[in-house]
Amino acid sequence: MKIRGERECSECGTRWSYYETGSIGCPACGSIQSVGIDERTEHTDLPIEFDLTPIRSDIDDVKTSELADRAHTHCREYVRRRGFINAGQLRDLDDTYLGATELLHVSDIVAREIRLADRDELYFLSLLRDADLGERPPTADVPPSLQSARGLAYANAVREYRRDIRTWLEERDTTASERSALETLGEHVTRIRMLDGDIDPQTAERLVEATRALANGLRGDELALTQAQDRLEALEFTG
Repeated sequence: MKIRGERECSECGTRWSYYETGSIGCPACGSIQSVGIDERTEHTDLPIEFDLTPIRSDIDDVKTSELADRAHTHCREYVRRRGFINAGQLRDLDDTYLGATELLHVSDIVAREIRLADRDELYFLSLLRDADLGERPPTADVPPSLQSARGLAYANAVREYRRDIRTWLEERDTTASERSALETLGEHVTRIRMLDGDIDPQTAERLVEATRALANGLRGDELALTQAQDRLEALEFTG
């Protein structure tokens, strides 16, 4: 949505940025009466902290299923509030968001699993350890039983990112090749979701790489756009 993010309090005159705080209340006096002092700008990204430390600190004291339940709730709220347009600028599809989305899916499986395999538990704990630090497990570490979780998580992340790209492009001129690449990306996401994420982790990683290259291409990097087109064309799925 478009908002006037630079605000001035009608009560005390304090100025602040909604883009940074995500709050309509004046940080000085608390009044919600304010006026926008900039032009309306597209903004979908709400400030939210993603910190798994409180959950990690209980690893030795609670069951893994309970940890997974709490992680799922935390990740769901983070993913719900995150967007990719900040004050009119298109953000990257970052590793923290990808990690949170994968942990969201993996924790749902772990919380419901009666007999959790050791490898699956270790993988869940590795996500819990690193997701809020912007670090993702390498593709070789993904257990076969959780490959679908990663595939579906990445497809959903790319779907949300692509949605914001389309919003960001509404007032920009695009070429036929740019529109075609964006359409192809959407078709790949649909196919992966139809497969319920059941794709090789390396394929899921290539989807992310193609998406990032496309975003750079749409920002004006012609070489990145060519790379995105090549990567999208080369993507193959088996399920």
